[in-house]
Amino acid sequence: MSFLANEDSQESLTSFPRRDTMGSFLPDSSSYELLAVIGRGLDNLMTVNLARYRPTGEHVAIRRIDLESCTNDMVTYLQGELHVSKLFHHPSILPYKSVFIAENELWVITPFMAYGSARDLICTHFTDGMSELTIAYILLGMLKALEYIHHMGYVHRSVKASHVLISADGQVCMSGLRRIFSLIRHGQRAKVVHDFPQYSVNVLPWLSPEVLQQNLQGYDSRSDIYSLGITACELANGHVPFKDMPATQMLLEKLNGTVPCLLDTTTIPPEELSMKPSRSGADSGICEGPGPGGVRNSNGEPSSSSGGHPYNRTFSPQFHAFVELCLQRDPEKRPSATSLVGHPFFKQIKRRPSEALPELLRPVSPITSFESSQPQDSPSGLASLESGLSHLEVDDWDF
Repeated sequence: MSFLANEDSQESLTSFPRRDTMGSFLPDSSSYELLAVIGRGLDNLMTVNLARYRPTGEHVAIRRIDLESCTNDMVTYLQGELHVSKLFHHPSILPYKSVFIAENELWVITPFMAYGSARDLICTHFTDGMSELTIAYILLGMLKALEYIHHMGYVHRSVKASHVLISADGQVCMSGLRRIFSLIRHGQRAKVVHDFPQYSVNVLPWLSPEVLQQNLQGYDSRSDIYSLGITACELANGHVPFKDMPATQMLLEKLNGTVPCLLDTTTIPPEELSMKPSRSGADSGICEGPGPGGVRNSNGEPSSSSGGHPYNRTFSPQFHAFVELCLQRDPEKRPSATSLVGHPFFKQIKRRPSEALPELLRPVSPITSFESSQPQDSPSGLASLESGLSHLEVDDWDF
């Protein structure tokens, strides 16, 4: 389909940016200097560029979507996402700075998040999981975003580490609004949703049993709380539970009440911890429950006598309890985002994320070395910039 032939759709995609909601970023492609391609997505219809906003010198990420190649379904999908981005204004949700059409492309301008996503961080630096305090900051930012999203009458449906972005100054932002769904129908708030999220194959391990089940009972915002629990395990263990399972087996495991957990001295048998480092026994991220022994007091840091096993560490009882609450099989038993914000797990947070996170993420440093001695338009300058960006899984950010 030629998107540009559909004038109604084109107008609805570009008519909403208002100066008060979009800030002062101009809807004009000549105001942006494209620096490097940092990702592709949407079946190669989307290119993501790092760019410099010429009027201020600020660095931004630009998602450029080839509209002429989009199907009707894809256009509707994009319209839904952009409609939501217009409504949402919250410090824990990634803002859209400007949206406009340049020739045959839709340009979506967002801040450049210099630490990338939480998934980038566990893939490249924290392969056996992050410290408990780091995770507490990230989960609290996610919960504040979810509290707002649920209050607005939406279900996110794509809560996972790759949709949590961290700025150079430690601000935690949720993204991934593409699969979001409104409970408001004809002016009334529906109690449940029956719609199955489109394009959701890569989000299956995070989805709650009731979303996967697709039965008459439907699901509601508490399905996001289950996904938050899975994300907590992903951040703590370094990989997502159920990651290697076929979809059918994963569904059966979730429906049968198999509960993933944090992998540490209380959930892995001592004999396995004393073996040489191998994650084969723990790869699924699923365990039978607390094992014998082990006082939980080291907040997820490996013990000094770890013997090299990556999971010879002890998370706090509060962290275990938080994850267990989120992963209740019965959605009625899961707390709301609002009540989870007050969970004892977060009492360990003493400072603002901007003060604490950059310190906690060391030795990782944010990608801010744009003003290097080499000009960016020189081949070597661009090559060094692109190699610095190469670890970011931008396709999966879902701006």
